[in-house]
This record gives sequence, C-alpha cells and structure tokens, in this order.
Amino acid sequence: MSRSVKQERRLLSADELTLVEKTHYPALGDLPDPELNELRKLVRERRDRAQDIAARQRREMRGKASPQGARPAMGDCGTRKKHAVLAAALRRVNKETSRREAQAARLELISMARKALALRLEAGLEPAHPQPGRRAKEGFVPKNAPAYRLRNPAKLGAISQHNKNMQANRDSR
Repeated sequence: MSRSVKQERRLLSADELTLVEKTHYPALGDLPDPELNELRKLVRERRDRAQDIAARQRREMRGKASPQGARPAMGDCGTRKKHAVLAAALRRVNKETSRREAQAARLELISMARKALALRLEAGLEPAHPQPGRRAKEGFVPKNAPAYRLRNPAKLGAISQHNKNMQANRDSR
C-alpha cells in the first residue's frame, strides 16, 4: 500500500525522513553507486531497528517482557507503520540496485560480443552460417504414422447422435 509524503512525515523522525526522501524516484536515479549502497545499508539498519522495537512492544503488551520505560507499551501500531515505510524504501533501493546491476551486465555482454566479432573479422573469418538442412519443398516428415482420422471431423457428433437414436429405437420396441 502506498503512503503519501504527508503520512511519511508524520511517521518518521527527521533523519529517517531524509533517508526515505532519497529513495523516491527522481532522487534515487541521480545517486551514484557508492551512495546508493550506503543508503541501502542505512535504511536497512533503520528498518531492522523499527522491527525490533515493534516486536519488543508486542511482547510488553502481552506481559512477556519488562517495560523499557515507566509504563509498558499500549500498542505497536505506529512502530509497525514506520517499519512498513522503511521496508518500502528499502524495496525501492533494492530494485534500483538490481536494475543497475542488470544494465551493467547487459553492457558487459554487448561489449564482449563486439570484441569477439572484431577478433573474428580481424582474423579474416567470415561469420559462419549453418547449413539450411531440409528445404521447404520437402516438407515435414512425421516419425509416426498418423492415427485414423475421420474424413470430415464435423460429422463426429452427428455419427454418435445417430448411434444414440438407433439404440433408443431398439430399446423402445
């Protein structure tokens, strides 16, 4: 579920908000790779911290853990929402990282193919083409003999209906 920037501001602290703002579209595409990796690490740490706090609050509500403050936690809704916002930010950063890695792999593959072609042309080798094999005029030759087929497949239902009618006539006599 997407959240508005207004909701994010309400849920996050100032430093968390600056991290999350960097994960939105225009700013995320402009980040260089080292900063993107650093942002990924920081957002992951904040997300894990929010997840741990929410788990502790749930344990306090059930009476399983001693309270951190003067009173036990009454709910973990805000912390859970903060965790969700940070998790969405981390998904955006991970998606951008994987997109950049895929693009780098594609560019590497293209450069390797161009280099291989240049080496082949430099060696004087023409690009090899496979033999065409069968020609179109020979057509497809099946390995197995075809099964019995009706001459007119549209008659299939009419034949079975005719058999049903004949059996009904015999039964009625």
